Amino acid sequence: MDLAGPLRRAWRGLAWFVRGMVREDAYEKYLAHVETTHAPGQEPRPMTEREFWRDLTDRQDTNPQGRCC
Repeated sequence: MDLAGPLRRAWRGLAWFVRGMVREDAYEKYLAHVETTHAPGQEPRPMTEREFWRDLTDRQDTNPQGRCC
């Protein structure tokens, strides 16, 4: 009986869950959203990853919700 396959799937599932919990995948979700809602070359252009995180932090600072600090 090979346990490598189920353990690998469980690990990937756990990694996916943790990435979602800490919002590490927020930029990837943003890009997917922009790709599905805007035609290529259509404004607005997607933000760079640096711009995205800066914008997200600025929005959280101006409208704090559910943050402990």
